[in-house]
Amino acid sequence: MLKDFAKLQTFMVVIKEKSFSKASAKLGISQPAVTQQIKFIEDYLETKIVERKKNGIKLTKEGEDLFRIAQRLEKAIISAEKELLQIIKKEFTFVMGASFAIGNYVLPNYLGKIKEKIDNEVHIKVDLSERIIDEVLDKKIDIAMIESPVMKEGLIYREWLEDELVFFSNQPIPKQLRPEDLKSFAWICRNEESHTRRMVAEVFDEVGVDCKQFDVRAVVDNSTAVKEGILRSNTNDKPTVSVMSRHVIEEDVKAGRLFEARIKGYKIVRHFFIVYSKDRKHDAFIDNVVNFLFTIKP
Repeated sequence: MLKDFAKLQTFMVVIKEKSFSKASAKLGISQPAVTQQIKFIEDYLETKIVERKKNGIKLTKEGEDLFRIAQRLEKAIISAEKELLQIIKKEFTFVMGASFAIGNYVLPNYLGKIKEKIDNEVHIKVDLSERIIDEVLDKKIDIAMIESPVMKEGLIYREWLEDELVFFSNQPIPKQLRPEDLKSFAWICRNEESHTRRMVAEVFDEVGVDCKQFDVRAVVDNSTAVKEGILRSNTNDKPTVSVMSRHVIEEDVKAGRLFEARIKGYKIVRHFFIVYSKDRKHDAFIDNVVNFLFTIKP
């Protein structure tokens, strides 16, 4: 079993997350697959290692012993991987794909650290989530960060940063918007295929607002164009608004160039995802970047 450390890694994640379902989400595999791997270990050792309880899980004595052994093995493997990467000294460009909000406003702050982690050049390709995912499948991109859950076979999806969509304008607007306020603004909207637009449309339906009644000034296909359109809108006219990730407008809000708001009683939350090929599940370069990305707390 020691030759197949993946099963022990699954066991360790189950213990750290204190849940089979949370371990499934973190590992990017189904919950039955997690259960099957734990059962394999128990059958191999001919003993019970994990007991399921109403409030989580509990290790048996044998499970506690195995967890300590697995921790030592993990440290040894990580150390060996670092030495191996130093020996290889492979020169290449690590390609990261990202959707617009992430690629333009989140990742640039961390490129230097990522480069240090893999000791190679790093390039970011920014595009729509759908196109980025296709390039991961075509092996043109090593790892992707997307804001739209474009799910396809052959890929591992790891839930990453929490993101909130907020309303914003270059003029002061009420911080708590009422449904009737939305009809009094001019609008810059995302294109109909946008995941952001679909999420906001669902909220509009819930509050009984028909966006067909809006004064739409422009429809654009990326977050940068939306933000620039709002920043340049006429401040002598009624407020021009749109909806955007807080990550995109954060610096402008702090500087007083933009003003954010929410619909009263609603918080529009989504998650960014880290995506890579299942074929590279145990790739040391991928692991180093993924582990670093999970330390980011914007």
